[in-house]
Amino acid sequence: MSSLRTLTAALALAVGLASPVWAETVAVTNARIHTMGPAGEIASGTVLIRDGRIAAVGRDVAVPSGARVVDAAGKVVTPGLVAPNTTLSVSEVNSLHETNDHDGAVDRLSAAFDVSWGVNPNSTLIPVARLGGITRAVVTPDIDEEREARPKESLFAGQAATIHLGAGDDLLVATGVGMVAELGEDGAGQLGGGRGTSFAALKAALEEARHYARNRARYDAGESRPYRQSREDLEALIPVTQGRMPLLVRVSRAADIRQTLRLAREEGLRIVLLGAEEGWMVARDIAAAKVPVVLNPLANLPAHFEMMGATLENAARLDAAGVVVAIEGSRSGHFARQVRYNAGNAVAHGMKWDRALAAITINPARIFGFDAKAGSLEVGKEADLVVWSGDPLEPVSQPEHVFVRGTEMKMDSRARQLARRYMDLEQPYPPAYR
Repeated sequence: MSSLRTLTAALALAVGLASPVWAETVAVTNARIHTMGPAGEIASGTVLIRDGRIAAVGRDVAVPSGARVVDAAGKVVTPGLVAPNTTLSVSEVNSLHETNDHDGAVDRLSAAFDVSWGVNPNSTLIPVARLGGITRAVVTPDIDEEREARPKESLFAGQAATIHLGAGDDLLVATGVGMVAELGEDGAGQLGGGRGTSFAALKAALEEARHYARNRARYDAGESRPYRQSREDLEALIPVTQGRMPLLVRVSRAADIRQTLRLAREEGLRIVLLGAEEGWMVARDIAAAKVPVVLNPLANLPAHFEMMGATLENAARLDAAGVVVAIEGSRSGHFARQVRYNAGNAVAHGMKWDRALAAITINPARIFGFDAKAGSLEVGKEADLVVWSGDPLEPVSQPEHVFVRGTEMKMDSRARQLARRYMDLEQPYPPAYR
């Protein structure tokens, strides 16, 4: 009986310690609110946050007594931004392989590589991204061609994951949100053949996974036919073949995009195009197939022959054709915050402002399946929101308050701490420098 009382007291203490964060009620008032939901834009309104979620949003929201009030008069409020297709949290120093956990695929283990195991909640790059208004990210793996142990006969880089950028030791929102595959020049180079080789290899890998799924018992008994792929990779590909996990295809050339759409039709796949630098040339085909695109609107230089048709108007033209577009920053986690600058550049080259904001909020949330939790300011969703000094797509505007799942985050980073420390060189140096 005494042990039960002790356990009850411990639980009560734990709840009491946690309650100040979750029980806090915050009212962000007098703001120009871009909800990115059915309510659209509210010229002057209030967002009420209670227990980590949005309790109300609108023009005439009553502020309960005891609520902390953030007066956002003259400010802009948006959902927290999403950084899709990034290495944020799994990369620290680009030039040191030891700190990069986004390129872990090796021979006999490629599709099974799950980038989520390398997520580091203490990454110094996360606070920097938050200072750019980012509250969620889609972390995607790579195939590092410089590694000696890289897979020689696989097009798969591994599985992506989604994270939040809030407090705590567990940032994972979901694992297995997509399987990354390389096609185009990179896919052909990976296999040492032409483009036809990569498409044939991809179809063969999917067929093997389907055959394995039907014959697990025979495989366990050693009676199944031999497979080129490991059991781990075959298991990982089953959700892709069943349409439960999207295939995230890195592809650039218009002709390759058409062939990828054809492959998806023939194989019954859900796909998302990554890159699609020449996507505008086949925008109608992409829209008709209802395939979303994650792109960098600044990719306009023909770095490869497969990008000869790249243009700064790619995002605008795809969006105008009805394609669901998500805009990324730099893939490097160091520059994830560039997502809003890239969205602003897309506006400068023809994309409508509200569509560009959607491309860094609700669109990536829908593409990667967490729109029921975040991506827009709607009652019941987790309170990811940013109070901006001005237009969030203007570089001179800055976040003044960032909330992740209802908790306001510190507007600080290691870079800012170092800047403050060494702003005054007359201060006593730390012991290691004396």
